Amino acid sequence: MLMGMIKVNKNTSYKGCENMGVLTESTLRSALKNQNISEYVVEKGVIVTPSAKQYLQDKKIKLIYEENIKAIDNKKDAKNVESKEKRFIPRYEHINGGFFENKPEHMTQLNGNKLVTKDHKRIILRGKLDSLQAKILKAEILCENLKEEKVLKDLEEILAYVRKILACEVTEEPLPQINLLGLTEKELRAYSHNPKKYLNTEHIIFPSYEMGDIVVELNSLRANTREVEIVAFTAFKSEDGEPLRKDIAQAMNRLSSCFYVMMCKYVSGKYK
Repeated sequence: MLMGMIKVNKNTSYKGCENMGVLTESTLRSALKNQNISEYVVEKGVIVTPSAKQYLQDKKIKLIYEENIKAIDNKKDAKNVESKEKRFIPRYEHINGGFFENKPEHMTQLNGNKLVTKDHKRIILRGKLDSLQAKILKAEILCENLKEEKVLKDLEEILAYVRKILACEVTEEPLPQINLLGLTEKELRAYSHNPKKYLNTEHIIFPSYEMGDIVVELNSLRANTREVEIVAFTAFKSEDGEPLRKDIAQAMNRLSSCFYVMMCKYVSGKYK
């Protein structure tokens, strides 16, 4: 007796199982009557008579032994597994371990292919440095409109240094010594602590609108720089509270002093 399961379509396969162990032409004719198939599957060990083979050949039906199908299926499964394994290409690495093929939306690159969440302290610092650059550019437009060319020149120098700070933070390279307004780091500190001695003007304790647009704008940059300084310290603070990037912390401190010195220079007429 022949048992089978068949899909009625042009490309169907027919699986036969003969309890006599022999597949004859008459058995095929009976089993395939009114069937339209392209393949006929027999179990391993079944003897197919020459006339049965000829009948299948005449009908353009492919004879397949079940063991061959299993071998093909096993190869396909192995190839699929291999394909899936090859498909995962780790392009990014989480800073705390783990790999990603694609960068998740809530993450960004700390450096190289290292990923962190977007609220990471160093990413916040980069955002603040970016905002500071935007504010300096806005101040430069003001200077351009008011024909304050000397102030504009100093702001351009400061902007370049802020960009250098950001670049050194990202690449983790040491920051060059600060030298702005023609002053060294120590001189900037001295000028900001004693404007009377170096610029012949008193400390500006309470800036006023009466000092004009330029001084008010410089004071805004000074205050903003102090905020960035705090964020920088938080981003590079050890468990003991010590700064891990003293160069960046010191640079931000001197930048705020730099803007203050510019304020004092302006009110004392040094930019005329």
